[in-house]
Amino acid sequence: MDPNIVHTTLVEVLQEIQTLSGEECPEITGITKPLEALPKFDSKIWPVAIGMIAQKLEITIANDVNIFCREKSCDALTIDETVALIIQLVEAQTPVSVNVG
Repeated sequence: MDPNIVHTTLVEVLQEIQTLSGEECPEITGITKPLEALPKFDSKIWPVAIGMIAQKLEITIANDVNIFCREKSCDALTIDETVALIIQLVEAQTPVSVNVG
């Protein structure tokens, strides 16, 4: 999966969510941490964002996965870190093909 497509989709969804929520949306760059930078982007909103991202990228993201923070420490992730995590999730789901003689 192309990281640029993931990045663009991620930013577009976050901007759309902020607009639909009637909240401000600061500029979103690779170092932006949505959980810290986006007003009212909380546990009620991020699951919706994850669903929208998964739908637009045509991938599956488990309901118990928060792509916006580290799993064990709950530290907020940057956009670049979230892109890398999404790619990692997709690669883990992609079956490996084996050529047999």
